[in-house]
Amino acid sequence: MRKLLLMILSVSVSAVSVFAEDADSVRTWTLRECVDYAMEHNIQLRQSRNDYLSGMEDTRQAKAAMFPSLSASTSQGLVNYPSADVSDNNMYTGTYNLNAGVTLFQGGSLNTALKQQKVQNDMDLLLVEETAVDIRTAIVQAYMQCLYAAESVKVAESTENTSKVQRDRAEEMWKAGSISKVDFAQLESQWMSDGYQVVSARTALDSYRLQLKQLLELDIMDEMVLAEPDVSDDIVMSVLPSKYDIYMAALEAMPEVRRGELSVKAAELGIKQARSGFFPSLSLSAGVGTAFMSATGAGTATGSTPGYNTGNQYWNNFNESIGLSLSIPIYSNRKTRTAVNKARIEAENSELERQSIEKNLLQEVETAYLNALSYQSQYTAALKQQEYAEESYRLIYEQFSLGVKNTVELITAQNELAAAMQQTLQARYMTLLNMALLDIYQGKEIQ
Repeated sequence: MRKLLLMILSVSVSAVSVFAEDADSVRTWTLRECVDYAMEHNIQLRQSRNDYLSGMEDTRQAKAAMFPSLSASTSQGLVNYPSADVSDNNMYTGTYNLNAGVTLFQGGSLNTALKQQKVQNDMDLLLVEETAVDIRTAIVQAYMQCLYAAESVKVAESTENTSKVQRDRAEEMWKAGSISKVDFAQLESQWMSDGYQVVSARTALDSYRLQLKQLLELDIMDEMVLAEPDVSDDIVMSVLPSKYDIYMAALEAMPEVRRGELSVKAAELGIKQARSGFFPSLSLSAGVGTAFMSATGAGTATGSTPGYNTGNQYWNNFNESIGLSLSIPIYSNRKTRTAVNKARIEAENSELERQSIEKNLLQEVETAYLNALSYQSQYTAALKQQEYAEESYRLIYEQFSLGVKNTVELITAQNELAAAMQQTLQARYMTLLNMALLDIYQGKEIQ
């Protein structure tokens, strides 16, 4: 099993291009190279990483909320007294303050909020890993589909070439009077039909190639050459680990399982956070400030006693303050009780979601496991069917050349052979695909 993807990725020096006629002008991609490139360039994965980084900023803010806050303020003002009875018509004032505050107790809300945010960070990181797993899975599927489609093109081209040989041979026989015009027309029609199948196969290949390029975020003008695999029948038919062992490994490896467990933990902290609303909160504040006036007698009658001298005002107006603020919740219109009850419901939903994740994972593992076993059996049967179809076609073609078999029997045998070859290819690559999926579920790296 560990050698499966390595064998799929192996590239011989004489690897044949499946996507371009000039293999030297474009890059040859292995499955591992496709995955590594997507890990760096896939937009969805990059967005997921940015969401994680955004959450880290929230954690820093939650931690900073536990420390004192400090702010400075100043105000400047100009007052005009237009009356002729005042000693000074204009007065300029300025105030300067420095204030600090810290929450001493809030029912454990700040500590709980920090713990919640750290758990959320872990969940976000697991979500990044989960996105990466999804992309790996999609790339493996697209890669295998491309390889299957490329092989299908080769089969279709081989069938078309065979049909052309038959058509050319039939033309000679018709001209020699060995077969009728109708027989010749049937074989010529079959050749045209097989040519259409080649076009359809190439279209399917282009579609799968586009899917792979989109996963890699490649430009529309970029061309791809996939490494042609060299996978033996022994690898295709290798014995699978037990379904139980695969599932146990998946529970340990798959990030969505761990994310579900952390979701339950976060919901439990949510209950604690909601209960903090029942407790009083205590905060401490302190500050210093000063002020001055440009003309202390402004706005007073002429001859009145002036205020402080301007040079002494900063000191005379200097002040210090300190205070404690206690807030005790008595009745909040059931807001806190409702928040606690809803948090408990959310915790129960998180537990149900965790169970659902494990159940879905079991279904995915079991489906891939049964598919792998099924396609292994289909591959064995398809090989035998292809062998019999090849022998049948060979005998019928020889008999047709001797005039014993008619064109309908020849075309039927050829179509049966082409269908058998397609079934063999499908069973082969579907087996490899499901075996690769089982490796991903077990957390094995793509080599």
